[in-house]
Amino acid sequence: METPAVQAQNLRKVYGKLEAVADATFTLQPGEIVGFLGPNGAGKTTTIKLLTGLLEPTAGRAVILGHDIQKEPIAAKASFGYVPDTPNLYGKLTGWEFLKFMARLYRVPQDRAEHRARELLRLLQLSDAATDLLEGYSHGMQQKIAIAAALIHDPKVLFLDEPTVGLDPKSARLIKDILGQLRDRGTAIFFSTHILEIAERMCDRVMIINQGRIIASGTMAELRAGENTTASLEDIFLALTGGAEYTAIAEVLE
Repeated sequence: METPAVQAQNLRKVYGKLEAVADATFTLQPGEIVGFLGPNGAGKTTTIKLLTGLLEPTAGRAVILGHDIQKEPIAAKASFGYVPDTPNLYGKLTGWEFLKFMARLYRVPQDRAEHRARELLRLLQLSDAATDLLEGYSHGMQQKIAIAAALIHDPKVLFLDEPTVGLDPKSARLIKDILGQLRDRGTAIFFSTHILEIAERMCDRVMIINQGRIIASGTMAELRAGENTTASLEDIFLALTGGAEYTAIAEVLE
């Protein structure tokens, strides 16, 4: 049986009296795109940071391709790429230097690193800016170079936190196409987004988190069956996380 790409087992994170993530348990398989949805403050970013080892869980464990992120951090982190919601880049490096630096961190052989960096810059339409300092990049360009850095070592698992925020429609479409091709090559992709249309059209499965708890998970067909509806993902999401608020608004407007 193929090793799961990602396993979250009863993950929990508590800050004082706040339970940011409560008993999160799920699995991602290779070649699967899973969209992670939730209102602001629901626990999306905290969950991703637990999976990537940036936060230590209060309880539970995260396993990446068979490696426990807390017990085997080097092996686990070597197998995935991660793009945070706000990438912190080294502004005094050029795009080319930054990708070479990231390749060295992942111990990519030099000749392969240069080829990989060149191809990623071309693919993400950054070749003309490769020798420019990152501090001069626009937000969209910084987002794309962060994605290139996450892919420099050809990871089998990819975590992205709001990867299309701030991108123009052309760049957002490019990122969606890249993610689709990575899935076809067997990469497992876990990404959070507020753009429900992207999740509905791209994802093999969707997970919805609210107030730290995963309240729904499945394919669109499974989510619709669970809610006994043929509605869009937006309607299902609002019914699960904000239905009362929207009902109240409708009553006021009447």
